[in-house]
Amino acid sequence: MTTVKIDKRNLTGDSGVALTNQRQFQLAVFNEIGKTLASSLDLKEILNVVMTKISALLKPKNWSLLLLDEDTDELRFEIVVGDGAEKIRNLRLKLGEGVAGWVAKEKKPLLVPDVSKDPRFSKKADEASSFVTKSIICVPLVNRDKCLGVIELINNVEDESFGDEDLLVLTTLADYTAIAIGNAIFFNKIHELTIKDDLTKLYNSRFMQSRLEYEIERARRFHHPLSMIFLDLDYFKDVNDTHGHLAGSKLLVEIAGLIVGTIRTVDMACRYGGDEFLILMPDTPKAHAIVAARKLCAALKSAVFLKEERLDLHLTGSFGVASFPEDASGKDELIHKADNAMYTVKNRTRDGVAAA
Repeated sequence: MTTVKIDKRNLTGDSGVALTNQRQFQLAVFNEIGKTLASSLDLKEILNVVMTKISALLKPKNWSLLLLDEDTDELRFEIVVGDGAEKIRNLRLKLGEGVAGWVAKEKKPLLVPDVSKDPRFSKKADEASSFVTKSIICVPLVNRDKCLGVIELINNVEDESFGDEDLLVLTTLADYTAIAIGNAIFFNKIHELTIKDDLTKLYNSRFMQSRLEYEIERARRFHHPLSMIFLDLDYFKDVNDTHGHLAGSKLLVEIAGLIVGTIRTVDMACRYGGDEFLILMPDTPKAHAIVAARKLCAALKSAVFLKEERLDLHLTGSFGVASFPEDASGKDELIHKADNAMYTVKNRTRDGVAAA
């Protein structure tokens, strides 16, 4: 690790007072950060606190907080502050790539006073943002010996290189942050287990029942329409019987991905049971829900599933649509009406959409 020596002048007079005031300010900020981060399990709130305090403490021109995606082993930008921020927000860094990737992989802090002299520096972000990096200080966010991401500061606001004291301050801040982020991630995972289906990662039926009560009440209070799509896959049992339950499970995961990719972000998709799915559509009249169901029906029919397994399966579904208050006066009746409409298709033609 490259280091920069601290100027060991006799800290007396005005410089000594200034240093004392700076230390007091740092301690006050750390105390505030510690209290806030220890009391929150909201990841966004934690990141906002970190964003505010880093700028106050270290005054970097540009800085970012990157979190590690466990599925891809890539660092993604969660916070980007400074010139060209929007241009690098969607970049991804592999473990070991650039200074941030090296720090994440090695789980060691790194101080680079002059990036032109360090072979670990990558120009990827500079080229994307038309920014010129001179110096970097980067520390890992480590919790329980696991790297969650990194904090990276670029170019001191006074055009000076970062020093050892900056590294110490940022490392201390990162220790607080890593604990808070680790707690938030753990809490979110536990919360997801209670509301998400283990296989498809869609909402489970228990959550959908409680959410539907809320949406019904909201629709009733504000006189907004609320629609539901009920989907049952056609001949899904044949897939299990022919190719086995493992193939059937993978097929359900792929179908869940298709549903999420087709519906709006405000809609809520649920695995209702087996090969049945519900899609709750707030503020949506029946006619619009029918259009959405037909779009999903066509997407399902045209998709090719289990290509990695070289099965290249095609599948269709039977869709039923119902709306509140047009078709139902409450939660259970809405599900029942959408279910009945779905069975109208199932008992006649399959691969289609019917409305209550």
